[in-house]
Amino acid sequence: MRFDILTLFPEFFTSPLTTSLLGKALVYGIAEVHFTNPRDFTTDKHHRVDDQVYGGGVGMLMKPDPILPL
Repeated sequence: MRFDILTLFPEFFTSPLTTSLLGKALVYGIAEVHFTNPRDFTTDKHHRVDDQVYGGGVGMLMKPDPILPL
């Protein structure tokens, strides 16, 4: 079984994946986990993935460009 995780913080998953039942599945080769960091696909100097919030207000919005390049 393969799990693909899209995250800005792949190191966040280190502890949960090694100490849980999923960790045992990874050791025995039953499951595998692959991480994709959207910052790896940005083209600007600062590897930005945040966009402006539409309609005002607070919060964060991810740009679609790193995931779906035009």
